[in-house]
Amino acid sequence: MGLAGYFLVPPGLVAQGLIAAGLTITCVVFVLGLRGRNRGGTRDAALDVLAGFIEKDASPSFVTDEDGAILTRNAAAGTRFTDSESETLAGTLRMLFANPSAVLYRLRCRARLDGAANEDVVTRRGHVRLAVHLIGEEKYLWRIEDMPERSQSGRGAETLPVPMITTGRSGAVLFMNDAARTLVGERVKSLDRLFVSMPVQPGCVNALSTTEGQVDVMVAENNSFAGRRELYFLPAEKGGRADDGVAFETLPVPMLKIAADGKILTANKLATTLLGDQASEGMALGQVMEGLGRPISDWLDEALSDTADKKSEFLRVTRKDKEVFVQVTLSRVTELAEKRLIAVLNDATELKTLEAQFVQSQKMQAIGQLAGGVAHDFNNLLTAISGHCDLLLLRHDQGDQDYGDLVQINQNANRAAALVSQLLAFSRKQTLRPEVLDLRDTLSDLTHLLNRLVGEKVTLTLSHSPVLKSIRADKRQLEQVLMNLVVNARDAMSAGGEIRIETEVTTLATPLKRDRATVPSGDYVTLKVSDQGVGIAPDKLPKVFEPFYTTKRTGEGTGLGLSTAYGIVKQTGGYIFVDSVVGNGTVFTLFFPVHEEDAETVPVAKAPVQASAPKHGEGVVLLVEDEAPVRAFASRALRLRGYTVLEAESAEDALRTLEDPGLTVDVFVTDVVMPGLDGPSWVREALKERPDVRVVFVSGYAEGAFSDSQPVIPNSVFLPKPFSLNQLTDTVHQQLH
Repeated sequence: MGLAGYFLVPPGLVAQGLIAAGLTITCVVFVLGLRGRNRGGTRDAALDVLAGFIEKDASPSFVTDEDGAILTRNAAAGTRFTDSESETLAGTLRMLFANPSAVLYRLRCRARLDGAANEDVVTRRGHVRLAVHLIGEEKYLWRIEDMPERSQSGRGAETLPVPMITTGRSGAVLFMNDAARTLVGERVKSLDRLFVSMPVQPGCVNALSTTEGQVDVMVAENNSFAGRRELYFLPAEKGGRADDGVAFETLPVPMLKIAADGKILTANKLATTLLGDQASEGMALGQVMEGLGRPISDWLDEALSDTADKKSEFLRVTRKDKEVFVQVTLSRVTELAEKRLIAVLNDATELKTLEAQFVQSQKMQAIGQLAGGVAHDFNNLLTAISGHCDLLLLRHDQGDQDYGDLVQINQNANRAAALVSQLLAFSRKQTLRPEVLDLRDTLSDLTHLLNRLVGEKVTLTLSHSPVLKSIRADKRQLEQVLMNLVVNARDAMSAGGEIRIETEVTTLATPLKRDRATVPSGDYVTLKVSDQGVGIAPDKLPKVFEPFYTTKRTGEGTGLGLSTAYGIVKQTGGYIFVDSVVGNGTVFTLFFPVHEEDAETVPVAKAPVQASAPKHGEGVVLLVEDEAPVRAFASRALRLRGYTVLEAESAEDALRTLEDPGLTVDVFVTDVVMPGLDGPSWVREALKERPDVRVVFVSGYAEGAFSDSQPVIPNSVFLPKPFSLNQLTDTVHQQLH
């Protein structure tokens, strides 16, 4: 309410000015369009005509060429920018706001396409609208128009339903909003003509002189800025103290009246609806709202001080039934010689929800990057551990006393690798092996295992659509998603119940917007896993896909199950959503795009080839790996199989090794991510001179982490870390033969 006093221009006048400006520009464009048909000497005449049109415009106007050089300007522009000596529009506008070149370029491009463009800019001196019209082929007419400011609550004084006036130091009435003019019946220029008796008594009933006679009003005052006063009028009962409860109650804006000690004196009907039952009289504001980051009492004390800036705050309402955020603007008033505060509330729940969703999205992305980086480093460590363990196992048989310990090391390294793969799944950087699947077949193969997982107290029910289309996904990873969801459903029903798995084909005619995702229109196969368990609380629901977040007791879950499912589904190109009601169960819904098979592509049956079984040890391998432990294991493993191994710790070393023209290399085994040149980059360079060399890429990241943005390298395969001795040597062997 307080900022309403800044509105000194009635919107009707603004609208008239905009219409007049539009007509002027239309006439200018029309005239110049006629003159533009005659080339040559008429251009200067056209420019003179244009200067004559804009000279009387009250808003600063310029005509520039394609490069932004000012060809002419009107008197308003000369007055507004009298201190500017720049010959370009960008240099002139630098007095208003920083980096005007970007705005001017953007508008000029749009004017080139559409003929005209405009953009609102917040400057040091307020809000301005910058408009441009294309004239002819290479000239632009620019117009700078000051726009009226808006209050922080989003309402201008003109549309405020409460009668309000702004006065100066001498008592002159500087502004009356529409409600005040309607109440008084005319525009009044001074306070002594408005009030029956002077001086005005804020907080008391005062008599107004109107065209219909005297009217008693309750006056609330706000000493807001530079000696100006804002006076608000509320209806009052005639002949006594103000009983403004009825008027305050029916105001169409949620409002609170707060005492100096922070107690709520009055809350109108809309405020009670917004804040709930706890916003009752006598309650402290700090009990109703929270989230300021400092004591509410300090904020109220600042608002009561004479030097306080009128700045709104976003606070969370302490309601238990639902989450509500409000934007609160405080205005100081004086009633009965006591300072009080009027709090104007604005429902900001949707705004804060969108902000929270954006922050959540950024957080998930950051966690995913962290998980991917950690998994990459762990995969290097696990490759060295399991690899050297494989080397030791080659020198120990089952009768050796150390054999059991080595097997334990190897098994635990594999368990660690499985945990790391879950982190890669969440960060969507795991290696998938997609294939065309029918979910009915996948669930049929998995039913026996799922029935063993749920136990005897839980019933598992499957329901399929009669006509189910195929999807493209990694079967092993999809089975992991299903098992995670079924296990979570089982754990949510300690007393038993039913788990339903339903599949069907869904066609989205329009995009589905939900949570932080937008599902494009099209055909999808949906998979629903529902339970009758305890449900998930609304405040915990947005966090269920975060890694290491779990609603289970300590020791019962790692918090990686749903985050893994989330990563697998997203990497597959699908979507996953969760709905839950506490006490009624939870439903997970997965959307997978329908796989459209190419009808023209007919698989050709290949004749069986009698494969020979060549032995290891035939070939020269160039091993490029920046991690010394991994390089040491890989080189020893390959030499044990009889290969000749050349080692390099970087891509640059590998290229220097290959400079010897007499050197023969059969296979490159290289890491993907390395300091300096990465694996694909140096291999492409090397293949220019050695096009027949085979390539094995190894990485702790997924294959897609580097192949999506680059062309496929011929004769190359990918081996994810951690790999065993046999996996490495068999891959090299297959590449050679």
